[in-house]
Formats: sequence, structure tokens, C-alpha cells
Amino acid sequence: MTEGEDVGGDGEPRGTVLYIEDQEVNLQLVEALLAGMPGITLIKARTGAEGVALARSAHPDLVLLDMHLPDFGGLEVVRALSVQISQGLKVALLTADSLSMDIIKAMSLGAFEYWIKPIDIQQLEDGVKRALGGGSADPKRRLPPG
Repeated sequence: MTEGEDVGGDGEPRGTVLYIEDQEVNLQLVEALLAGMPGITLIKARTGAEGVALARSAHPDLVLLDMHLPDFGGLEVVRALSVQISQGLKVALLTADSLSMDIIKAMSLGAFEYWIKPIDIQQLEDGVKRALGGGSADPKRRLPPG
């Protein structure tokens, strides 16, 4: 577990989640879903550059990363955060694409999982628990389907 990451005695995940997303409706949806997880602190960025800066300064435990951002793509964000990923930062890719070369490359660079949009409540809760609870990732979500 990274610094600041913890699982409460009640089994609920605890930590800081950075969501890098440019679409307001997606930001509001994830914010509403994470509101049901009281141990989670959510911070938000609307561009890749802002997200990289926040990831480096705020030291989140988990980054939820939209793959299509206005300034640069998710793959570039993963590359920019390679040092933080090597130090334990978990990055979950959120994408409407079922599979792309960028997803495969990002996973090979250390992204934790990828989740297909639209994100549903159970998928988000399970993924956050895997990321912050120290459990292993679901192998079906960890590697792109072959």
C-alpha cells in the first residue's frame, strides 16, 4: 500500500482518488458514485497536463484516467507518470473503446486496469476496492482480452 492508503476496520477502502476527465457528466457520475464510499477523497482534473501536475503534487493512491483528453491522450499521461507508477501509484484507464493499441501500450507501461465506459456502480466500487484495498486485480480486466 502507498502512503495514505488504508483499509478501514470496516473493510471500506480509504485513500485519495484523482479523476482525470474532461466531460462534466462523467465527473459528476464518478463523484456521486464515490460519495457512497466515505473513506475516499476525490480530486479532479480536466486535462492531461493538470492531471499529471496534480498526481505529482497531491500523491493520490489511485488515478482514474479518461483515455481521450483535450490536450493529450491517456497514453501520454501514463508515460508522464511512469515514475509514480513504479513507486506504487495505480492508474485505471476509463475508455469507451473496447480495445485499442493505446490501452495495450498503457497496460504494458504499468496501468493497473482498464474499465469500459459507461462505468457502472458495481464496476467502480469493485475496482476502487481492488486498487485501495490491496487485493489483486481481476485478471479479466487487468490484461486486454486476447
